[in-house]
Amino acid sequence: MNDLDFTIPPGKLRYEPPAESSYDAAASLEFFKSAGNVENVAAGKIIFAEDEKANGLFLQRNKMYLLLEGEVGVLVKGKPVSTVRNGEIFGEMALITNTPRSATATAKTVCSLIALDDKQLQAALRKKPEFALMLMSVMTERLRNMLSRLDTGASSVSDGEKKGRVFDKKLLAYLAGEIGDGARMRYGQGKVIMQEGQAGVLMYVVLEGRVTIAMQNSVVEKIGPGGMFGEMALIESAKRLASAVAETDCALLAINRNVFLELVKDNPEFGIALLGAVGERVRFMASRHAL
Repeated sequence: MNDLDFTIPPGKLRYEPPAESSYDAAASLEFFKSAGNVENVAAGKIIFAEDEKANGLFLQRNKMYLLLEGEVGVLVKGKPVSTVRNGEIFGEMALITNTPRSATATAKTVCSLIALDDKQLQAALRKKPEFALMLMSVMTERLRNMLSRLDTGASSVSDGEKKGRVFDKKLLAYLAGEIGDGARMRYGQGKVIMQEGQAGVLMYVVLEGRVTIAMQNSVVEKIGPGGMFGEMALIESAKRLASAVAETDCALLAINRNVFLELVKDNPEFGIALLGAVGERVRFMASRHAL
């Protein structure tokens, strides 16, 4: 990777978390009410347990929740880490990434909440696709908070460690057909696609070739067909967190905010796949650095 020039002096950039959260409790309530079910939970009841997995055979589905009334305690390895209060969402990571629960959630008091499973999440996204952007923003804030605590550049990855595929062949074909040739862009090997520290308004989906992503001159991801990058530009006008360079000749789809919302509304699977990818990046960064 020494032949790729990211042009940012090591340690030059520092990442600061935003002063205010982008979370909108009222918008979340409308989203959950549009497709979810109200559940009442007794004090002391476990809502979900750490390492718990969805099980289609026993009709056990992952769910995400919005708390209407009460308090929910969140524990990791038996130790309290946070408390969920009225208007807050929780449990979303397991649902959108389809992974085991990373924590245990227990009702500290009698609770009323709204639950969404995967099918209900798709239905809600059809009605209110803008929620996907808000949830992406919340997860991006988590990632920025992680990055702001780093004293050095992000950890590098090996060639086989993280390829970054997000969309399967069927969904990739759908995107290519729906967006059209006007949004298709080509970059020759070694060309800079986006630069860390610069403003951006587009996200990109890789159709052909491979793209290398770097933060502070350290390679963090390699993205092939079906992968995406630059999605943070859809949710805020902040500077790019990373650089992207064409490792090989590449064909990309460029997507702006308006097109993104139309795609989510038309095909919620696209939005869920993208949310899952952002969630995986947060998990990946958390696994790399002790917080």
